[in-house]
Amino acid sequence: MTELVQFAVGDDHVATITFNRAEKMNAINAEMLAEIRRLWQVVRDDDHVHAIVIRAAGDRAFSTGLDRVQGFKYPDNIWNKPDPGESLDPKMHKLWKPVICAVNGMCAGGAFYVVGGADIVIASSDATFFDPHVDFGLVAALEPISMSRKMPLGEILRVSLMGVEERMSAQRAHQIGLVSELVEPNALWDRARHVAAIIASKPSVSTQGTVRAIWESLDTGRTQALSRGIHYTQLGNDLGISQVENMLRTGKRKSFEVR
Repeated sequence: MTELVQFAVGDDHVATITFNRAEKMNAINAEMLAEIRRLWQVVRDDDHVHAIVIRAAGDRAFSTGLDRVQGFKYPDNIWNKPDPGESLDPKMHKLWKPVICAVNGMCAGGAFYVVGGADIVIASSDATFFDPHVDFGLVAALEPISMSRKMPLGEILRVSLMGVEERMSAQRAHQIGLVSELVEPNALWDRARHVAAIIASKPSVSTQGTVRAIWESLDTGRTQALSRGIHYTQLGNDLGISQVENMLRTGKRKSFEVR
């Protein structure tokens, strides 16, 4: 495990992944990329983990994206050139456990893969969002596409085309639905963990199924999505019997209160 990406799992079934390269504004280098890719698979396969918080150390930035200074080693065959950002998106790893992203400071470029693949985004009031690709003569395509389900078309085009000249504020991100909640910077980690713990307290089979059904519906029309969704309500359970009912019948859960 690298010190640049910290990882911990609590008794509350919440895993925490922390970018720990604050002195470089949490720019993601090759070592971090490999570790994040590995951790998505770890939390996906560990049944003790029910929810994940991804956050970043320091005050200045959640992440300024992929580290272009250190660069990445690519194969000589251009047709085998991978997209490094795929390692950052939990959905690319078929991770259906809820991911809560806690954004502080600057969130830019390749960091959009993480935000775009998160289920809930909570931001500090000082967070800003921008994409510098066009300023470096690079086409902004993959990151905006990753975020396009979370932002209106006009907003993602504005961010992509304006580059570093304009940064979307946390308040604007909240207005358009990219961010679901704003908190003061010193409360960000605790709030993200609290939300994750609430979700992690639910039956994991139901939260994972919910995440998967909703995300996969984005790739189909409404009728097809509803047709597929009915199967997700039944997978893993006796027909018509919820997991909670199964727990009550088998004595694995003594009570269930709706709060």
